[in-house]
Amino acid sequence: MTILTKEKVKLNVTVKDKFEAVRMAGELLVQAGHVPQAYVDKMVQREQLSSTYLGAGLAMPHGTNDSKPLIQSTGMSVLVVPEGVDFGGEKAYLVIGLAAVGDEHMEVLSSVAVLVSEDEDMERILASKNEEELIAIFEEGMSL
Repeated sequence: MTILTKEKVKLNVTVKDKFEAVRMAGELLVQAGHVPQAYVDKMVQREQLSSTYLGAGLAMPHGTNDSKPLIQSTGMSVLVVPEGVDFGGEKAYLVIGLAAVGDEHMEVLSSVAVLVSEDEDMERILASKNEEELIAIFEEGMSL
């Protein structure tokens, strides 16, 4: 399963706030055909309800529970924000948009969490020189 492709990775992103980051991550999922535009609105709505910041410089925006039926296929988008973006008092340097079918949501979430919990892996991700390098780190570190 290829849930991460070059088209869904953006390095050296600058955003004005977390909502711009959430929308950008969501748009990549829309362009890849994983979700319709309405899902991006649900991602923003989820962020307004509670922050999707998980700690260690990682935020994982995703839709609300009622947006599950909108998801056409499991996919992930990745934004690397070198300056960081404020997610409710915490800075996220890695923003991962997520749309997952059925039970795959928790599987993907926990795989990513395990990967970035290693400081060394997180540093390698943030230092990626190109999309291929970043994808290789994810493929090597995630049990997908």
